[in-house]
Amino acid sequence: MRFVANVIWMSACWVAMLLAGCANQPGTSGASGNRNDIVTESDEPDQRRRARLRLELATGYFEQGQTKVALDEIKQSLATDPTFVDAFNLRGLVYMRLNDIPLAEDSFRRALALNSRDADVAHNYGWLLCQQGRYNESFKFFSQAAANPTYSGKAKTLMTQGVCQVRAGQRAEAEQSLMHSYELDAGNPVTGYNLANLLYERGELTRALFYIRRLNNSELANAQTLWLGIKTERKLNNREAMLQLAEQLKKRFAQSPEAASYEKGSFDE
Repeated sequence: MRFVANVIWMSACWVAMLLAGCANQPGTSGASGNRNDIVTESDEPDQRRRARLRLELATGYFEQGQTKVALDEIKQSLATDPTFVDAFNLRGLVYMRLNDIPLAEDSFRRALALNSRDADVAHNYGWLLCQQGRYNESFKFFSQAAANPTYSGKAKTLMTQGVCQVRAGQRAEAEQSLMHSYELDAGNPVTGYNLANLLYERGELTRALFYIRRLNNSELANAQTLWLGIKTERKLNNREAMLQLAEQLKKRFAQSPEAASYEKGSFDE
């Protein structure tokens, strides 16, 4: 399974959902880097097969939060096949989770040295750079990933780029990235929330309302989305809609910081 890092911007359950949705089977890149080819038993070298099996174990451990066990399996995978791009990619994500930035960056650089066109790795490296405040460098890798015509994660990369552009103070560019992401995948709750929040902060309340209402009317609503909806409806003087959302917030997420803010009347939080 191949992993792409996700923006930790919403609740943990959303992050877990997105993580599961952006994983691909390992080894599909192949030695040639042709991601359209499906590796079958007859054409996969024995060395790569053994490395892939180790990586599948590592992926399982990583999903379960057993990071150090996953890292041990990755080491064995790379000992078997030092040219396995997918193993370096997962190694980078493991070190990101361990907050070892130099080793995470080393992993992604090694993966790209083996296959410079790997969009998953470019996305992950871009997210690492964004988290370090190296925005211009991160945008380069997001653009590289999104430009790959065979990449299925373009919407996710545009969303992540948009979040990073907000952090960099590039709000107009962020809106473009998030809008493009939304056009490609309107069902992504992280995109919908970040787009609505950006518009809310810019005072474009009617536009923000469209996106946050759509999200809050879905099963993916959570405390953060309801709180943004409450604040937006309040500013637009939609009292009935605001109270309906507040009732949901208190009933479903009574212990959340957002519910506490509502009870205190701290609408600027």
